[in-house]
Formats: sequence, structure tokens, C-alpha cells
Amino acid sequence: MSRTHTPITQTSTPAARTSAGRTSTSQASAGRTSTGRTLPREKSGPWKPVALGVGLFLAFLLVWQLIAAAGWLSDIAPTPARTFSRGAEILADPFYRDGPASVGIFWHMVASLRRVLLGFIIAMLIAIPLGFWLGSSTTFRRATDPFVQILRPVSPLAWLPLGLALLRDAENTAVFVIILSALWPTLLNTIEAVRGVHPSYKNLGATLGTSRVDRLLYIIGPAALPGIITGMRQSLSTAWLVIVAAEMLVGGQGVGFFVWNMWNRLDIDAIVVVIVLIGAIGLALDYLVASLQKVVRYD
Repeated sequence: MSRTHTPITQTSTPAARTSAGRTSTSQASAGRTSTGRTLPREKSGPWKPVALGVGLFLAFLLVWQLIAAAGWLSDIAPTPARTFSRGAEILADPFYRDGPASVGIFWHMVASLRRVLLGFIIAMLIAIPLGFWLGSSTTFRRATDPFVQILRPVSPLAWLPLGLALLRDAENTAVFVIILSALWPTLLNTIEAVRGVHPSYKNLGATLGTSRVDRLLYIIGPAALPGIITGMRQSLSTAWLVIVAAEMLVGGQGVGFFVWNMWNRLDIDAIVVVIVLIGAIGLALDYLVASLQKVVRYD
């Protein structure tokens, strides 16, 4: 009895072809060939972003100069040519002294940095221990949370009249405003960092019989350090922002006073130069704290 064997023919349906096409596309997008070899990826050298940034900056200067030349800006509006010329004059002799307020730009920067760093250090001495305490105690955190949430949104400049009335000194009032502006970011980040420490770490320390101080120094402190440094970075940036506005009101030496003085003289080109210097110093301060942040392990 003979049997007939019917050959089985595999057909390719549209769905199968579509699935295969997707597979091939995904493999190609992943940078691999059908044999599993990895295709070389395009490498961009470190100079490519720099060249792009320089090109964008030059294009911005060109557009700025064309708008100024077309008369679309006011007569006192700065231009790139006048700004570069005024910047060369300001930076040519930054160390001169010709009276208490008539000094070079270097001394204005030093005065502002001194106020910012002093206020920042005092704020950290208050915010970090207080943040550890409130982060570790649920009762005190809930009791003080309304006060924190009420005072935190208040603009630091709103404290200037109160500071002048209490301290009766412009220099101390500027530092007082810096303390209030730098306090809240570090305080809130410290509280959340302490609360975010894994309970197993705390339980392990309690099981081993470590004291509360040892748990704070060797368990909770290192685990919360990344969050604390993040708050410090925000606090320092906020302090450098606030000092310019504070010095416009309290007077004396400082970049804020320099900007306000140049405005009274309608020297807008000098204001642009100082704005660039303020941004450069702020970038340097942020980079210092960011480099410290990279050292801290997050695991």
C-alpha cells in the first residue's frame, strides 16, 4: 500500500515579512549586522561642541550688531563693539582705589564674594544640623513644617528692611539676606536626604549596639551626604543671585552697587561687561561644588 508524501511548503505571510523587517530594522538600529558584528559608531571629537558653541556665539554677536546698526534699539542700548571696548577699559586696571566706593572691578567682586561666602557658611552651620534633627525626628518635623513652609517662599529682598531695622548696618544686613536665601535649599535637601536613608542601615546599626552619635556619623551622615551637597550647590547659586540685588539697595562696594552706579551714569555697556563677569564667577562657584559632588558616592 503506497503512501503519498505531500511536501510542506513554508509560505511567508505579510505579517511574518513585517516582523522580519522590524527585526532587521532593530538590528540595524542597534548597530549590529546579521552576523552579530558591531558596526563602528560615529565619534565626535571634543572640539566639535566647542566649535559649534563658538559659531553660535559669533552668530549671536553678528545678529546683535546688525540689529543695533539698523536702528531697532534705543540710543543707549549696548552694542558688541562698544561693549568690548568698555570691557577692555574696565579690565585694564581692575585694582585701582580712588576712595571708599571708587574702586576697580576686582575689589567689587571681592566684596561680593566675601559677603556670599560668609553668609553661605553661616547658613550651612544652621541648615545641616537642623536638617539632621528634623529629618530624624518625625514629631519635630511635623511641628516645624508650617513655619518652614511659610518662611521659605518669602523673597530674600523682603527681609532687607527688617534687617536694616534690626542690625542698623548695611554690611551685616547684606550677610543676613544671604543667610536667609541660602538656608532653605540645604535645609530641605538635608531633611529629605536623612529621611531617605534605607531603614535596613539604621536597623543594622541598632542591632550592633552602636550609639546614636556613631549611627549619625558613620551610617546616616555618609548616606545623606549626596543630598546635602546637592542642597549646598543650590544654596550657593541662590546666594550669588541674591547678592546683586541686595547690594543695589544697601550700597557700598560690590557688583550690585557697581551695576546700579553704572545705570545712574547710563553706562549700559559697562553693565553688560559686569553681567558677563557675574556669570563667569557663578559658573566657577557652581563648578567647585559640582566637583565635590562627583567625589561623593551615591551607592
